[in-house]
Formats: sequence, structure tokens, C-alpha cells
Amino acid sequence: MIRIESDRLHLRTFVEKDAKDLAKLMQKNKYFWATYEPLHDAAFYTEEAQYRKILEGIHLQRSNREYSFGIFTKDEQQLIGHISLYAIKRLPYSSAFIGYSIDEQFTRQGIATEAVKEVVQFGFNVLNLHRIEAYVSPKNIASIKVLEKSNFKREGLLRELLYINGSWEDHYIYALLQGEYF
Repeated sequence: MIRIESDRLHLRTFVEKDAKDLAKLMQKNKYFWATYEPLHDAAFYTEEAQYRKILEGIHLQRSNREYSFGIFTKDEQQLIGHISLYAIKRLPYSSAFIGYSIDEQFTRQGIATEAVKEVVQFGFNVLNLHRIEAYVSPKNIASIKVLEKSNFKREGLLRELLYINGSWEDHYIYALLQGEYF
């Protein structure tokens, strides 16, 4: 298990016992998050499905291909989001993508920005990545602000990148290089 402490948050990689809380978080934010990501079938939002997802994440972490963290309140009493470094590629790329979601009740408090900065630091300092990328919908102003506050730079528009709830959606690609971070 990997733990990261910040001023207001406790981030740690998921373990099997988190499945129930993760399923509750997913169910609670199903329609809020569906604005910018696909809705899933009902089975996805169950404790069993989240348990399997956590097991897959543990396997990917062991093979150094993904790190999925729960975002908890400082006292670790409440799961309020999740954040991942995923699709990790080693040289010649040495890159990964970052993705995050915050419980609607905790948005607009700087939590996503704080979590992104901590996971970026982990990616550059511990995993020694060269580049961290993010996709974001042009409609997702809040997430764009998170990335820009975290010093990510917009590199372009990827047309009709993702099929989300019945239509193809454009996404910006943002990136942060290790040399820009330090």
C-alpha cells in the first residue's frame, strides 16, 4: 500500500476492504460524473464489481502499470474521490495519464488540485516519469482549471476521442513534463 499525505488529504492505494465505500461513492456520483464520462451498466456500481476493479488495480500496480489511489479526508474516515496514474509506459516514452473524480459534495474546494499535485509529485519523484498527460472535455471547465493550476499545458484538441453516452466527444490533451514541474 502506498500512502501520500497532503495538507488536507490522505491518499492511499486501494485495498480489497475499500470495495464497499468505493461502490457507494460510484453510486452516489453516477449521474454527476456521467456529464463527462460514460454511464456504466448497473453491475458496475456494485460492491462486487468494485472489488474486482480493486484486485485488477493491485495487479497493475505490482506490474508498475497503474497506481489507483483513494482520496480520503485527512482522518481517513471518508472516501471522497479517486485518482490514478494509468497507462504507464516506460522508455522510450516514460509517461502516464492522470485521471481523477471528486465526490460532488466536495467539489470547488481545491481538493482535486491538491490531489493532482501530490500524485504528479509521486509520478515524477518516485516513478521517475518524464511526462504526465490528461484528457479533458472542453466542457469540463472545473477540470481544466485543476490541470492549469497544476501547471499542465494544453497541447491540442483530439476530435471525437471518446464515445460518451450516445455521442462522440472532443477532448483536449494536457501534459506536464518533469522538467517543468521542478
